[in-house]
Amino acid sequence: MAQVLEFKLPDLGEGLTEAEIVRWLVEVGDVVAVDQPVVEVETAKALVDVPCPYGGVVTARFGEEGTELPVGAPLITVAVGAPASASGGSAEEADAGVKTEGSGNVLVGYGTSEAPARRRRVRTPAAPKAANGRPAVPDVVEGPVPVISPLVRRLARENGLDLRELTGSGPEGLILRADVEYALKAATTQGRPASQPTAVAHAPEPTPTPTALTGPAAGGIRTPLKGIRGAVADKLSRSRREIPDATCWVDADATELMRARAAMNAAGGPKISLLALLARICTAALARHPELNSTVDMAAREVVQFDEVHLGFAAQTERGLVVPVVRDAHARDAESLSAEFARLTEAARTGSLTPGELTGGTFTLNNYGVFGVDGSTPIINHPEAAMLGVGRIIPKPWVHEGELAVRQVVQLSLTFDHRVCDGGTAGGFLRYVADCVEQPAVLLRTL
Repeated sequence: MAQVLEFKLPDLGEGLTEAEIVRWLVEVGDVVAVDQPVVEVETAKALVDVPCPYGGVVTARFGEEGTELPVGAPLITVAVGAPASASGGSAEEADAGVKTEGSGNVLVGYGTSEAPARRRRVRTPAAPKAANGRPAVPDVVEGPVPVISPLVRRLARENGLDLRELTGSGPEGLILRADVEYALKAATTQGRPASQPTAVAHAPEPTPTPTALTGPAAGGIRTPLKGIRGAVADKLSRSRREIPDATCWVDADATELMRARAAMNAAGGPKISLLALLARICTAALARHPELNSTVDMAAREVVQFDEVHLGFAAQTERGLVVPVVRDAHARDAESLSAEFARLTEAARTGSLTPGELTGGTFTLNNYGVFGVDGSTPIINHPEAAMLGVGRIIPKPWVHEGELAVRQVVQLSLTFDHRVCDGGTAGGFLRYVADCVEQPAVLLRTL
């Protein structure tokens, strides 16, 4: 006789207390194996696939997509020991996938099964009723739709928008959330319902900033501060409230650094990224000025200095700003750093970063030069003590060896917690970074 077990939303770690259901991966009646992912949820830190520790037949699901559930709330119920006919599978499938004992693991990648779990039944989602003002035809475009984010798929599905009709503005035609929102906005502007948007333009225009509201009932665009955006808002607000920060900056001639990188990449082998070289410089500077690789424990009134450098770096995604962390950055060379930056950046873009990859940083490197800006005053990533900001590297007039010349110049900004050190230490750190940028051979002294 089948035993019905209830699987609740587990504690996903890092102090997370709730998660939003993004996408169900199973239907009622499906046979699931131990540690098979059953739902994709969005926490304040990342998208996470949640595996079920039981094997059996899904008898119920709790919560629709878009619903926010607290930790400990029921997710699904599983009939353990149920006959396979309940889902149309064979007796062998049921015997192989149904056990009375679960794995006890709840996070994807931490299961006890060595082989990846498979779905026992495959369902093809129904096509939207209409899109772009005419009925959707299944064979309009053959092959997969270039969409990575499940949030983009859900937004399109909820508004009856056929993603096959869109031209993505992302890399290699990737459809972004902004593309879907622009299509829906175009439909609204022309008086069509959301389920019948007009043909989509290639690159979405920025959304106009709403005018200031004059009262609680005034019109305007209201966006809930939740998920990634809410977490960023909370952390930045806390940083401003608690950390007495100060910023110093310096211009540096990066011509030799760019030449050194070009020479390294011309030698063959894996390419070295500029971010990796800057990270290598940061870890060398922190070895000389370890006060900046620390945090403040106000309850104990102590400055806690770390031995390891877990380097965070700012990555902009369509879901918002995230800060993946490179573990033990001080022990990595430029090649290893390049590979890890690439891996974490791709995971950030696809929303597959785990909570553990987004926490535990001790120092942050922010390359805002990729946005075409020269300088900024970074906000410290609480509870860290400092952040180095790097602007764009562009040709500028510069006095080099007593002569006016055109050189590749970059502005470096350091925001630091004034409780952990004074300006002399911060200035010494920033000056060493600038010296390494101007003369990369300076790094050889620390190797």
